Amino acid sequence: MFAVAGALMAAGCSNATTLAPAFGFASGTRRAGDNTITLPIPASDGAQLDKENEVILVRWQNAVYAFDLSCPHQNTALKWDASRSDFECPKHHSEFKPTGDYIPGSGRATRNMDRFQIARDGNNVRIDLDKLYRQDQQAAEWTAAVVKLA
Repeated sequence: MFAVAGALMAAGCSNATTLAPAFGFASGTRRAGDNTITLPIPASDGAQLDKENEVILVRWQNAVYAFDLSCPHQNTALKWDASRSDFECPKHHSEFKPTGDYIPGSGRATRNMDRFQIARDGNNVRIDLDKLYRQDQQAAEWTAAVVKLA
């Protein structure tokens, strides 16, 4: 347990966050012949980091999202704050809701987090790493990049 807490702290999480069950690590299974990964649907609300693929998988209020790990402002790795249930950029303190929406007035970001195309596959989700959507340029695709669970 202490090794996991240390790894979470090294990933930019606070002591309070490292003990919260709402954050964890995941490792996507890559499909042969394409650039998609498969991950299990998280059992509860929170965030999971697939560091190798630079994907944040979020389950939030009966929906699942897949985000780029980087802040849309200057590509700094985002961190999950379980105590507030949001993301924060440690460089300029931009904050984002679990849905990826930018919280106006926080930090220097000017747009929402980037979402990957995501689809349900039984008890898993498939994430297409070649299809990353910016809300300000591909609004319809960004809005559709969600798996509804209910």
